[in-house]
Amino acid sequence: FFQAEDGIRDVAVTGVQTCALPILGYTTQRYFDDVKVGDELTPVTKGPMSPAHIMRWSASTENWHRIHYDYPFTTGHDKNPGLLINGSWKQHVLAQMLDEWAGLEGWVAKIGFQYRAMNIEWETLTAWGRVTRVYEKDGLGVVECETGIRNDKGLESTPGSAVVILPKRGGKAVPYPYPSIGG
Repeated sequence: FFQAEDGIRDVAVTGVQTCALPILGYTTQRYFDDVKVGDELTPVTKGPMSPAHIMRWSASTENWHRIHYDYPFTTGHDKNPGLLINGSWKQHVLAQMLDEWAGLEGWVAKIGFQYRAMNIEWETLTAWGRVTRVYEKDGLGVVECETGIRNDKGLESTPGSAVVILPKRGGKAVPYPYPSIGG
């Protein structure tokens, strides 16, 4: 098998194509030794978010609130600026960014965020992060980050923070699951 850019795997011998999930951002393992304060996490950008994208997420999570699919209701009755992108979807994008940045051997130990602004249909959203503190604990690397989601106009809607546990190069493996880090 080989991985094509479009997520389709081809069987070289038979020529048969099978649909497969693309290999998500796990191209290399990140090690604590290579991380420093001020480093930018690899951003994840999604969009523009169409009403169909919003509705599919709503359906998958069984969130049937009309603010996500009924434009006349959300703009007229609730006075929103448009169809609202689900908060749980934004949470997922932040987790995806952190998980892909940590790599297969890392662990997202803690994530927190606030919903400070609405995001609506047709916006393109980018999850971002920056390393704010690094230290060692029990032979592993602890990385504290500030995170957020910005729309294509630069509006920050979902500020937050996270803690990622990374292995040290040549060191012990991060335990699965990683024990709670508290507060």
